[in-house]
Amino acid sequence: MNSGEPTTMKKAKEISLRVAITYVLLGGLWIILSDTVSMALAHEQLSIYIYFQRYKGWFFILITGFIIYLLVYRRTQELIVSNEKLTNKERQLQIQNQHYHSLFEQNPDGVFELNLEGNVVSVNKEAEDLLESTQEELKKVKFRTFLDESDIRLVTKHFRGIFLGKASKFETTIHLPNDKSKILRCSFVPIIVDEEVTGLYAIARDITHYRKNEEMMVASEKLSVIGQLAAAVAHEIRNPLTSLKGFIQLMQTTNTIDHNHLDIMLSEVGRIDLISGEMLILGKQQDVHFQKQKVDELLRQVLILMEAQANLDNVSIQYENNEYESLYVMGEGNQLKQVFINIIKNAVEAIPATKEGKVTISLFKESTNVCILVEDNGVGMESERVEKLGEPFYSTKEKGTGLGLAVCHKIIERHNGKIHFQSEKEIGTVVKICLPLVDKD
Repeated sequence: MNSGEPTTMKKAKEISLRVAITYVLLGGLWIILSDTVSMALAHEQLSIYIYFQRYKGWFFILITGFIIYLLVYRRTQELIVSNEKLTNKERQLQIQNQHYHSLFEQNPDGVFELNLEGNVVSVNKEAEDLLESTQEELKKVKFRTFLDESDIRLVTKHFRGIFLGKASKFETTIHLPNDKSKILRCSFVPIIVDEEVTGLYAIARDITHYRKNEEMMVASEKLSVIGQLAAAVAHEIRNPLTSLKGFIQLMQTTNTIDHNHLDIMLSEVGRIDLISGEMLILGKQQDVHFQKQKVDELLRQVLILMEAQANLDNVSIQYENNEYESLYVMGEGNQLKQVFINIIKNAVEAIPATKEGKVTISLFKESTNVCILVEDNGVGMESERVEKLGEPFYSTKEKGTGLGLAVCHKIIERHNGKIHFQSEKEIGTVVKICLPLVDKD
């Protein structure tokens, strides 16, 4: 028997051979038994022997016909049941194919089916609109032509994860031939057949307008924070200005120069320059570009500004760096400063004037994260209100917009971090911010 024959043909030959062998064996057994029985019954009476020999063939046909009927009936019944199961499975497969087709074609996101070489197998209509190209055109190009060099490395990293059967999410910017750019939120999903990765689905959504609106909200909240800090900063700058004015008037009166006074004046000018410089950096409109950031340095720069408001509200701020080595995160410095200012500012404002205010800021490492803890001894909140913190337009302040913490949530989420609030009425609030730690090298 040829080993290359289909399995079904082999099975058919096996069944046919089994039936043929069974029939031959039954026939041979019947001949031996019938001859033995007829000779035993005849006892040399020829008429009985002839009679038995005449009708034993009919008996054989009757018995074998009944046996063959049972065998054929049983096998036919198995085939009918098997065929019905096969028909049902084909129907289910058709339904699943229609479900898949609907999910693929009617999906509001762009869906690309790719092989393991990264070439397009098929795309839906939304994907064609997203890249402004037809399916045939997309089959002839490599996706790296749409990406910047830095984004190519990011996408390649996620693509390699597909070989391990891992799904992933990320954001990237594509550039179309008509000098148009789009920000896409993408998902890579492996196609696994018989426990082997055979390709992937790339699902992409255009979030360009969403991201622009988000950036506008972040910028708007930043201006709001700067405006609220302005009064405290102005007050903080007024103190060294008063000292400078006094020393200058003293010099005019005495017509002499005291070098000790000059040192103090230079120190005060330096403080004014430091505070105004931080305000200018915070207010400057910059492109969002993630770089390695030293967290301790960011917090110290923020404290230069926040100490002004803390002094105005009679609140002491304590900062503790609990790590001997420098901790780094990948992020946008100005946006992270905006989060820290907002959280510390909320902590300062949560302390009533009748209470001796204290805000403690701690920096430490926790597993693979850098964590910043901001604790205050303010009025605190009920658990119901804590759960709603971060929702747009929900504020615990009488004149608050509710956008400050919503923006903080969005910025921390964009930095792949987490922010957690814990509060108890009349005891205070603890805010924990965790960001992924990166190696300084």
